[in-house]
Amino acid sequence: MTLALVAFTGFPLGDVLVKTMAGDWPVPAVAAFRFSIAAIALALLLWLKEGRSGFRINRPWLHAARGLALTVGTITFFSAIYVMPLADAVAISFINPMLTALFSDWFLKEKMRPATWIATIVAFGGVLIMLRPNIAAFGWVAVLPLIAAVAMSSMIILNRMVSTQRSIFAAQFYIAFWASVFLTIAAVIGHWTIDVMYVPGLPDWSVVIKCGIIAITATCCHFLLYMATMRTTAAVIAPLVYIQLIIATIFSVTVFGDAIDRVALIGGALILLSGVFLWRSERRATTVLEA
Repeated sequence: MTLALVAFTGFPLGDVLVKTMAGDWPVPAVAAFRFSIAAIALALLLWLKEGRSGFRINRPWLHAARGLALTVGTITFFSAIYVMPLADAVAISFINPMLTALFSDWFLKEKMRPATWIATIVAFGGVLIMLRPNIAAFGWVAVLPLIAAVAMSSMIILNRMVSTQRSIFAAQFYIAFWASVFLTIAAVIGHWTIDVMYVPGLPDWSVVIKCGIIAITATCCHFLLYMATMRTTAAVIAPLVYIQLIIATIFSVTVFGDAIDRVALIGGALILLSGVFLWRSERRATTVLEA
């Protein structure tokens, strides 16, 4: 639980650094640079750990699909925290666990229990409540974290489809590699076609340092989560994810001076409660099965 808690606490720190780069470099370029650093570091780690055999894979299209899903999720979420309060963007993205359960039913034929349907409906209600003031303030760009949640849920489903194929080192490398490829393509296309994605030149040294820190911290957090799942069940770890919402809210208020909207708080609370309800129901179901 400590490993998972440290991991989930570390993810919002990267989000804070991303938000501080708003206006310094366009979103696709920042994301491409961040994942390129991670891909290079993970390639070296995979080579040292498994040698040439670590780079041999089956069903490469699945790994490419993982990278594409991560690309969409990264661009939309980074764009959201560029223009929205960090706490709001993170809260809306927390629809992810419910969407994952829904996608599991559709694509992996894992039947959803009534409790999952209840949690999903309540969480969507919370998202709609949070989106109302945000759409009024920012326009339809406020839907970006919801798109990010859909993309990240798709990535989780794809991760499960390849989970038995390779080691954690190979899995981390290939998703970072394909994400860096797709994000670089997006950055080049955006540079020539969209004004806000125009890359003015080489990044400032502060952007380079921040991207490096994000790549290192995010990769370490993913490894900590993997280590945590080796030591306990997902049911124990799942509720700890909501520490991200608390940390993001603290940073949103103290670092960026964002005001806490009461309506948004209600929506965030519904998302939080639905997640806790889903976790408790999953633990109860697991206990019954074990008995």
